[in-house]
Amino acid sequence: MSAFEKLVKHSKKVSHFQHLYSISSWDQASVMPSGGAEARGEAMAELSVHIHQLMTQPQLGDWFDAAQDESLDSTQQAILREMKQQWQQATVLPDEFVEAKSLAGSKCEHAWRKQRADNDWAGFAKNWQEVVALSQEEAQRRADVSGLTPYDAMLNLYEPGTTSASLDVVFDDVKSWLPQMIDQAIAKQATDKVIQPTGIYPAQTQKALGQEVMKLLQFDFDHGRLDESVHPFCGGVPTDVRITTRYDEKEFVQSIMGIVHETGHARYEQGLPRALAGTRAGEARSMGIHESQSLFFEMQLGRNPHFIQHLAGLTSGRFADATPGLFSVENLQKLYTRVKKDFIRVDADELTYPAHVILRYEIERDLMNGAISYKDVPELWDNKMQAYLGLSTQGNDRQGCMQDIHWTDGSFGYFPSYTLGAMYAAQFMASMRKTIDVDSVLDSGDLSPIFTWLSDNIWSKGSLLTTNEILTSATGETLNPQFFKQHLATRYL
Repeated sequence: MSAFEKLVKHSKKVSHFQHLYSISSWDQASVMPSGGAEARGEAMAELSVHIHQLMTQPQLGDWFDAAQDESLDSTQQAILREMKQQWQQATVLPDEFVEAKSLAGSKCEHAWRKQRADNDWAGFAKNWQEVVALSQEEAQRRADVSGLTPYDAMLNLYEPGTTSASLDVVFDDVKSWLPQMIDQAIAKQATDKVIQPTGIYPAQTQKALGQEVMKLLQFDFDHGRLDESVHPFCGGVPTDVRITTRYDEKEFVQSIMGIVHETGHARYEQGLPRALAGTRAGEARSMGIHESQSLFFEMQLGRNPHFIQHLAGLTSGRFADATPGLFSVENLQKLYTRVKKDFIRVDADELTYPAHVILRYEIERDLMNGAISYKDVPELWDNKMQAYLGLSTQGNDRQGCMQDIHWTDGSFGYFPSYTLGAMYAAQFMASMRKTIDVDSVLDSGDLSPIFTWLSDNIWSKGSLLTTNEILTSATGETLNPQFFKQHLATRYL
């Protein structure tokens, strides 16, 4: 067996344990009883240490050295590149650190669920302080090895090759035109007559409706399922994808589009190259590319009037007490494109969403670089929320800095992926429209041509190509934020 073959075999072994960890994480977030939190946290910490030990076994270095001298084709070279990068990232952290961070994150995340509801910043901060300290230590360890800033070293876990310097250029540009566009859109919509949901929309009916929408989006139910959680997410593995949403029986808007969003994540996972399963090259390229797929589904497709006509047909008649006209295409279009300055990121409209992301990016960047303390976050959050959206969160941390799950386990560097994903999605759609009549395809109800394009250009590539290579191959250029700006201006102005 060659060194390369040994590395692939070992990679698949690690992947099997990561599979179990992923399903356990889904269970923890969706159906696990609260009394199981402590024992589950200990078990997952033990599993994370075991995975880390497998990923850092001493013989791997020798195998990587030997594999470099073997005759490998271009695909094998990409597989080797991705495996080696993953190994280098893992060897930065000792076992005891991995265990400590896993335990701290599990404890903080579980307590956060109630603390957020109670607006208990003081209680949250006691746990979060340790998570931040460990994350800062991790960031510094990674920076020492990579030569990057601490934040950039964490950012590269989610967006390989991206730096805060490049993000600052992109986000500073967005901040130069976004506030004015938001105000213009709100003024434009001020005279719209919109029928708002009233009455009760049973969760079970919403779930059945969501599953019908998933069928329209060609989700493979033999390799995935829909469940409920506090925070919508997509988890599991490509052959067993778990997506969740949340239901509010006083309205249906949130859950349906949440399902469309998570289905985009799931279709990407289900479309990854099976031949590369178990290797890093067979996984998603980056979180930004992952978000590009969920936002392509939600924003580029889901809020297109030609897609909304299907939602109108599916919803009509399901809710007996609905106000007449509520489920018309015109009214649903207005509901799904309302612009409003509000506190909660996951409920934000497409236009104000980048402001929520930029706020978080700037805080986590400075936090990981040691420029601010965890104690400063509530005040900074309030200041930036007032500057970007004209809202104050002073004394309202439940709707401010405590609202997201990402920071509870130390996932610093993740937030830029959301807006990068929105930009990638707009660029992909602009390119797709050159060869596909997207609106006609949506009208037909058979969305196969759209998914074939996505599969050919993105899903099937896994991580064989870099992010820039995927963008260039699919669209002819690297990231061009002007496609995003033009998309927003066209839809809202």
